[in-house]
Amino acid sequence: MSSITSEELNYLVFRYLQESGYEAGINKCNIDGNLVPPRALITFVQKGLQYLEMEANLSNSDVDMDEDFSFLQPMDLITKDVCELRQMVKEKKKNLNGDRDKENDVDRGHEIEHGRVKEKERLDREKERERDKERVENEKEPEKQHESHPDKEMLTVQEEKVNSKPEENGVLQGEKGPEPMDIATTSASESFEIPNSDVTILEGHTSECNHACRFVHVHGVQQVLFWHLGGSGDSTARIWTIADGTSKGGAQNGPLNVLVLKHVKGRTNEKSKDVTTLDWNGEGTLLATGSYDGQARIWSTNGDLKCTLSKHKGPIFSLKWNKKGDYLLTGSCDKTAIVWDVKTEEWKQQFEFHSGPTLDVDWRNNVSFATSSTDNMIYVCKIGENRPIKTFAGHQGEVNCVKWDPTGSLLASCSDDVTAKIWNMKQDKYVHDLREHSKEIYTIRWSPTGSGTNNPNQQLILASASFDSTVKLWDVELGKLLYSLNGHREPVYSLAFSPTGEYLASGSLDKSMHIWSLKEGKIVKTYTGNGGIFEVCWNKEGDKIAACFANHTVCVLDFRM
Repeated sequence: MSSITSEELNYLVFRYLQESGYEAGINKCNIDGNLVPPRALITFVQKGLQYLEMEANLSNSDVDMDEDFSFLQPMDLITKDVCELRQMVKEKKKNLNGDRDKENDVDRGHEIEHGRVKEKERLDREKERERDKERVENEKEPEKQHESHPDKEMLTVQEEKVNSKPEENGVLQGEKGPEPMDIATTSASESFEIPNSDVTILEGHTSECNHACRFVHVHGVQQVLFWHLGGSGDSTARIWTIADGTSKGGAQNGPLNVLVLKHVKGRTNEKSKDVTTLDWNGEGTLLATGSYDGQARIWSTNGDLKCTLSKHKGPIFSLKWNKKGDYLLTGSCDKTAIVWDVKTEEWKQQFEFHSGPTLDVDWRNNVSFATSSTDNMIYVCKIGENRPIKTFAGHQGEVNCVKWDPTGSLLASCSDDVTAKIWNMKQDKYVHDLREHSKEIYTIRWSPTGSGTNNPNQQLILASASFDSTVKLWDVELGKLLYSLNGHREPVYSLAFSPTGEYLASGSLDKSMHIWSLKEGKIVKTYTGNGGIFEVCWNKEGDKIAACFANHTVCVLDFRM
């Protein structure tokens, strides 16, 4: 709504003085003029008009008030009653929407025409490829035509070079280094699908499981037990005990194999208690959870609440144990990160450097870590230091995730600006700027390979998952794309490398989890559930994978090749 003008206000005051007969006695009033600030009347009237705006626009349908206010003029508010004002808003909205519909029709027409052109181009390319394929097949010897395996057929698209071929670890070697390769299934072969007999379904949550599941194992006398926890929107976390060996299939929700960690007493719809993140300590003896209420909680493996850590003034979005297990790090919507001393159950230091909510945190070693935020910045902090020991600026959008490589030498980040970047502590500018995605990148993961890992003879790889429905694998030394994995149809929210680094699991809103062979660059197993997937994780042995689904279930899948 436009402000009332001085001319309009002066006229109103003049009319008021005339009608009240007060103008002749103005000098006889007892009001101290020195106490009245300049423009007091205009400010007072403007506040009154804002109140009238609210009264005129508020309804039971929760309309967008800011948009509605633009339809009204100050004199309209004074000269018309509420019913008339609402009718004016309704009519002007109707006219505006009509104009928008016309514009949208034009835009849709352009989009349809553009789509037809693109489709024709695509079909032409497909026909050309088919002709090329026929020529190649005709040149082959007859006996070689019987050596193909349809069930394992994958479509490999290389638009610029066709001489490169996949070598060890899925790296494409050429004269000038790796060339990117798009990988997509031509058809979903039934042989790839994980059978129901190899799936254990864990039920019990009454709301969707929110991007939080972790495996941990505890050594027993004869066997290893797998403990799995799902964070959820029902103010609980749950720990299931899964015996070693293959699954028997079906739902597992009995009282003997699940511990319910309640974050609020009794039944409640209070969203502030919902679990947002979790992490086990390195020994698998303590579990930490973060919630919308800004509190972190530490639990034992038998489900007992050991302590509640309270200092944040907003939801906790990320939470990590350091490798030693003596400190817990939390990042919050209140723009801060806090290091907690687990032994004393007190906060050790609060880091207040970001100007927006802290989205992710990750330890570099036992005393230093990185934080990312909606303010586009990344800070590397150290316990005992009052300022960041390193500042990384370069992203043009919210930084969703930060991850140190296995040795703490390189830091990877991904952002809403559609890029991933790699940094090191020796320079302020990024080392590599990875720009092959077409939409926001939600998460990244380092492979457990390369120097300083249990798989030192394999190449270190970075994987990125995006809302463009693809997963991309990067050569971190050259900053080049190795593979583009195009098996999903919806945004990809989660990634997890197998402990050996041979396989990568990806989970998507298309309800499917794919397991990719990095050596072959293709899907080797897949599972489709009944909801979008927010998180996937492997157990330490690499023979089980857990996936959190949006339909309140967690599935544990046996993986055998």
